[in-house]
Amino acid sequence: MLSARSARRRFLILTGLRWLPTGLLVPVFVLLAVSRGLSLTEIGLVFALQGLTVLLLELPTGGLSDALGRRPVLILASIVGVFSLGLLYVADSLALFAAATISQGVFRALDSGPLEAWYVDATLAADPDAEIEKGLSAATAVLSVAIALGALASGLLVAIDPVPEVAALALPLLVALVLGIVNIVFIVWLMSEPRAARGMAAIGRSVRAVPTVVVDGIGLLRTSNVLLGLVAVELFWGFSMVTFETLFPIRLSEAVGDTNQAAALMGPVSSIAWFVAAGAAAGVILISNRIGVARSAALLRLIQGAAIMAMGLLAGPLGVVIAFLTTYAAHGASNPMHMTLLHREVDGPHRATVISLNSMVSQPAGAIGGIALAALAEGTSIATAMVVGGIICAAAAPLYIPALRAERRRSAARKERPSAA
Repeated sequence: MLSARSARRRFLILTGLRWLPTGLLVPVFVLLAVSRGLSLTEIGLVFALQGLTVLLLELPTGGLSDALGRRPVLILASIVGVFSLGLLYVADSLALFAAATISQGVFRALDSGPLEAWYVDATLAADPDAEIEKGLSAATAVLSVAIALGALASGLLVAIDPVPEVAALALPLLVALVLGIVNIVFIVWLMSEPRAARGMAAIGRSVRAVPTVVVDGIGLLRTSNVLLGLVAVELFWGFSMVTFETLFPIRLSEAVGDTNQAAALMGPVSSIAWFVAAGAAAGVILISNRIGVARSAALLRLIQGAAIMAMGLLAGPLGVVIAFLTTYAAHGASNPMHMTLLHREVDGPHRATVISLNSMVSQPAGAIGGIALAALAEGTSIATAMVVGGIICAAAAPLYIPALRAERRRSAARKERPSAA
């Protein structure tokens, strides 16, 4: 059996390898699609297809991970991810881009949960009292750094164009594909899981058990106010996310007064934002050790909401950028706190399903937020839409109250344990 330290080390390595290709892909995807003849409307369509695929498959794939095992599902996810990058590399039509993004959606759905669930299970098996929030915080920091480094490397590869035989915009995809294959090798090597199903008969039983596992996982929400509150937080967060993912470049353009200058600033500002998120994720443990995980999570939602509002209210470009970086700091720090609270309320057999459920609800919330806040921005102003989005983000803070009460009960029980012995 792995030690808690070994499980954490492997978790961080695999997290970095998982997200580095994403960092390479993000800066060039839209530009590559446009260069190969797609319109912005068609690009919006392929993104919608990916989101719909994730929404439809999120829960079944989480149930598959709980039933079949984390390792085989993550290997399958990574193979699909490499396949999707290969499709994207050769895509030159709407049909091929759609096939590539649907494959990416399948990859994201399969990938959502298994690695994190494996880490928590392995850590708690080695030490039932382990502080999993430290590993989750470190993983969020590694994730953010991997995306930032990947984005910087992607821009550098396009600028230098070191392989003339490969189109400059396609080269980061080729590098991402190679890294995806390396990731599969490392998963096979580092991710040990004794309980994974073996043989076709065992796999068949696991697949047939998926509906039951999914139903049982959803049923946990009916019996746990804590889980219900945590999943509800994702609705508010998903709705408000459009403010810093979609509306910020337009707000920056307003503040700078020049669209081209704002576009030039977006690359370095985005990379810095991910590094800031990494630092905040690593440092949030210092806060949670003093005031608790639940209080930290609630406080960070308030800070993030206030920072989003500040993006809309501040006038100068410097103030808008600082507010954006603060938003990402709260974004990076809040994720490990939220996920720690989630893991505390669910056992191993349903862990990946609940992670998928938590992730799934943000998809329709994000879609509704994108439509509603974009319409509000067009009818009033970007600033007004950001203020409304910030208020909705901050409104999620009270939903952590059930988790706070549960944390107090758990702390009291832990203090009484030595005397009871």
